[in-house]
Amino acid sequence: MNAPIPMCRACREPIEDPDDTVRLGHEEGNSGPGWNIHAHRAHIDRTGPDSVAAVTGPALAVVPARIPG
Repeated sequence: MNAPIPMCRACREPIEDPDDTVRLGHEEGNSGPGWNIHAHRAHIDRTGPDSVAAVTGPALAVVPARIPG
């Protein structure tokens, strides 16, 4: 069985060459183990947090809980 080919966080293209892969971190999953974040060596300076997580994460932290009653 072959290992999955990592995708670059910056350009969203597959990273075919294992020597060109840089592991940037790990994102936790809601219903599973999560996934590793990779980038091409040339794209390390262009990567950042996922835009959806960066926008919704802080917004969800400040939403007050709705308690019926």
